Amino acid sequence: VNIQMIEQSCLKFEHPAGGYKKIFETVEELSEPVPATVTGRIPSFLKGSLLRLGPGLFEVGDEPFYHLFDGQALMHKFDFKNGQVTYFRKYIKTDAYVRAITEKRVVITEFGTFAYPDPCKNIFSRFFTYFKGVEVTDNCLVNVYPIGEDYYAVTETNYITKVNTDTLETLKKVDLCNYVNINGVTAHPHIERDGTVFNIGNCMGKGASLAYNIVRIPPTQKDKSDPIEKSKVVVQFPSAERFKPSYVHSFGMSENYFVFIETPVKINLLKFLSAWSIRGSNYMDCFESNELLGVINHQSVESGEYIDHKFRGAPINLFHHINTYEDQGFIVADVCTWKGFEFVYNYLWLANLRTNWEEVKKAAMMAPQPEVRRYVIPLDIHREEQGKNLICLPYTTATATMRSDGTIWLEPEVLFSGPRQAFEFPQINYQKHGGKNYSYAYALGLNHFIPDRIIKLNVKTKETWVWQEPDSYPSEPLFVQTPDAVDEDDGVLLTIVISPGAQKSGYMLIINAKDMSEIARAEVECPMPVTFHGMYKP
Repeated sequence: VNIQMIEQSCLKFEHPAGGYKKIFETVEELSEPVPATVTGRIPSFLKGSLLRLGPGLFEVGDEPFYHLFDGQALMHKFDFKNGQVTYFRKYIKTDAYVRAITEKRVVITEFGTFAYPDPCKNIFSRFFTYFKGVEVTDNCLVNVYPIGEDYYAVTETNYITKVNTDTLETLKKVDLCNYVNINGVTAHPHIERDGTVFNIGNCMGKGASLAYNIVRIPPTQKDKSDPIEKSKVVVQFPSAERFKPSYVHSFGMSENYFVFIETPVKINLLKFLSAWSIRGSNYMDCFESNELLGVINHQSVESGEYIDHKFRGAPINLFHHINTYEDQGFIVADVCTWKGFEFVYNYLWLANLRTNWEEVKKAAMMAPQPEVRRYVIPLDIHREEQGKNLICLPYTTATATMRSDGTIWLEPEVLFSGPRQAFEFPQINYQKHGGKNYSYAYALGLNHFIPDRIIKLNVKTKETWVWQEPDSYPSEPLFVQTPDAVDEDDGVLLTIVISPGAQKSGYMLIINAKDMSEIARAEVECPMPVTFHGMYKP
């Protein structure tokens, strides 16, 4: 199916019945794993667990959560054993969750929901509550990944939560601020084959201004000590604005370089620090867009040397890097972008996502438009080459042009674009091709922000393939390589699909990554909410 055919086929998949509203509804955790009904044949090499994170509790007592990223963290697990599949889920017992359940109200302010002071306290104690400092949420609803031999559920604050991936029990809350200079880290680290973890977050830099630190957490220690205790900052990127760091969701890493793209979506630190003294304020109130600022690409050698060339481009929102690699003196960075400086999260309020289909479409028409882009960064730069395209890779139309002020202007090559059709939550064969030249990316297709298909993209030819069924709402597809695979796309994709109208409304789908055909599905009778990210644990 080529891109033009995708645009036409998406028109067939309208959602007038509004079944997608079901993926934003509260569910209960399970007391024990439930067996799934398998159709097709589960590949014999799948012997581990599919782990997924997302919101599961969308209100507490009479108090609703307002934003997609506010619901309390629910961990899902599909276990594979001898061709059979079981499903299990439990809430992560974070402070945010436990206190909310205990007090039957929102106690800790979330991304888009303000926690009002306890109404039972008198006016004086309520007054002092406002000024005792920021209570940062530990609601780890975004992703799960390994550090050493342990697994952590994470969000984007300084708190990560250690979990037992067999029982889904919550083990320990960890504050990364105790180990390294960081205000918070992303939910999208890069993990090397030996288990070394790299991540990025904003921090207080030199001269009392904000900056960004790349942090390295070593692999499993021979003495069995906690690798987190040996975390180190490997490089610091300066912030374009002293007290307004950009919102960072992910970063790129090739074999020798880190690539960080600073976008015009800013966190106003002064607003952030004062927000908790203003009644009704939340994290979303602290974001603003600098309409004069495009994107700034920073790059660094892995040894920690910061390369001070300013690469600039037109303004975009950027949440997910697809892959970053080096080729013939250039860095190629493929990313999922949204054109413009307005913050895309402004369109992810639950009230917007739960409206009728025509209203959902109307809102998406106003939002920044999605596009998969390839940026190419030259490593060998000479100032005298003003006005000349510095890119000479034969397979890309991306350009980099030296300007008179010494900045290098980047124009991307578009790899995928369809009106209000996003290629998001991208995955690749990370094990073999992370940080290396590659051909295939897999993603969740968002149709006016509603997830309704899985897409495979050949980044070299721009050819696409799609899995899609009516009134079915899949999640991020995770790639699992076939043992002894030869081709890059020898493997399967695992995704959780919610089909509200069906008798068994949720299932784990296994797709052949080569041709996007269904291999098997494992259906369960309990309803499931939306999930964001996760991993396959062998």
